[in-house]
Amino acid sequence: MKRSVVAVGALLLGVGAVMAQHDLVKQDQDTMKANAKNLGGVMIAMVKGEKPYDQTAVNAALAQLDDTAKKLPTMFPDSLKSAKFEGDYGPSPKVWEDKAGFKAKIDSFAKIVADAKAKIKDLDSLKVVAPAIGKECGGCHETFRVKNS
Repeated sequence: MKRSVVAVGALLLGVGAVMAQHDLVKQDQDTMKANAKNLGGVMIAMVKGEKPYDQTAVNAALAQLDDTAKKLPTMFPDSLKSAKFEGDYGPSPKVWEDKAGFKAKIDSFAKIVADAKAKIKDLDSLKVVAPAIGKECGGCHETFRVKNS
């Protein structure tokens, strides 16, 4: 009887760990999708003239990007090394293999977003700064993101 209880307990712990891992993966993916929505769907759309300039929307987009910059250092714990990321892309193993390089990219992203919050006051300043944020995102993706097969 005790063995059954221990076995069931171990099984429940294992299921709980898998579910927690899945929740972390989903949170990470939702954060990255929000980045794309706010950078591309809001700020770059304004730069391209697809949307009218709206400082309130820019401020909200920058706030979300800033929130991501604060979350990034803890978004990819070692427990996610072997996790399955749904969709087209997931983190490269380099996230865990080159922690110093990944941290440097995070720090650079955080700085450019903080600077953007102080600099973007109109469409002209948005046209200068938003592409730089996009370049920073893309630079990290080149090294620390892979296409899922």
